[in-house]
Amino acid sequence: MTTTTATAKTDGRTESAGSTPGAARGPRRPGRIRRIGLPYLLLLPALVLELLVHLVPMVMGILMSFKALTRFSIRDWGAAPWSGFDNYKISVDFNAPAGEALLHSFWVTCGFTVLSVGLCWLLGTATAIFLQDTFRGRGLLRALFLIPYALPVYAAVITWAFMFQHDNGLVNHVLHDQLGLTDKPSFWLIGDNSFIALLTVSVWKGWPFAFLVVMAGLQNVPKELYEAAALDGAGMWQQIRRITLPSLAPVNQVLVLVLFLWTFNDFNTPYVLFGKAAPEAADLISIHVYQTTFATWNFGTGSAMSVLLLLFLLVVTGGYLLLTSRRRKTADV
Repeated sequence: MTTTTATAKTDGRTESAGSTPGAARGPRRPGRIRRIGLPYLLLLPALVLELLVHLVPMVMGILMSFKALTRFSIRDWGAAPWSGFDNYKISVDFNAPAGEALLHSFWVTCGFTVLSVGLCWLLGTATAIFLQDTFRGRGLLRALFLIPYALPVYAAVITWAFMFQHDNGLVNHVLHDQLGLTDKPSFWLIGDNSFIALLTVSVWKGWPFAFLVVMAGLQNVPKELYEAAALDGAGMWQQIRRITLPSLAPVNQVLVLVLFLWTFNDFNTPYVLFGKAAPEAADLISIHVYQTTFATWNFGTGSAMSVLLLLFLLVVTGGYLLLTSRRRKTADV
């Protein structure tokens, strides 16, 4: 029995009705592959730069942490003898001077991070909520509040270092000479006051970022919610508690995490403010690792401390994301 096959013309070409779909799509496959591979091709330069700038030094640092790398073997560090986990044992031996100093630096950094992140979030959120209302000069205030975030870190911290000077600094001039709040000029860059000075500079340059992020998040909160709440008799604090803060929960989740990572790893602020040797009260772990590595030329122990810091941040970040995601799922249910 003879079977006739119906034909149809499509775009000037004749196709057989009995032809398979795969045969019809065959010539188009190279174009589809090119379209799929184009995004990866565009990401390739950024991926190569990421490997060169971050991953390669990270791997080298991990390798150095397992070597007895000191000033005597730094010239040819690849040939330095392996020390196994000796550098890690020295770092976590809290009864020894090196481990005790690292533990002290860790607790100082934790307290500094909690206070700095909390104050940055509080100031940024309060200012963003206050500037939601329309009034004359609001745009100027927004621009002024973003100046600390826009200034280069070194220029800003050097300016604060001059302001904290003991003899001719602006801080002592205002607190002691003008207001009379202190009995004598204070030393802000040494002693226990160095922690207050470091915290002040960190909050000053960090809260505008929180303000910017929260202000952007508030743009997505419908004004009708506030109008309906006002009609129901809700006051300002009730509106903030019941509407603003719950609506900002996804934004705050990312904001707090970013502020935590930036603050815990902050090296520029203490280094520019105090120099290579930070006071004991402001001995952040970043500057402590730097001193261990480059001041005593103990590169193996310094690399081990850096790896331990990386592991700690990974654990805290993973736990924080897991906790916040579970809370969000529970709230959705």
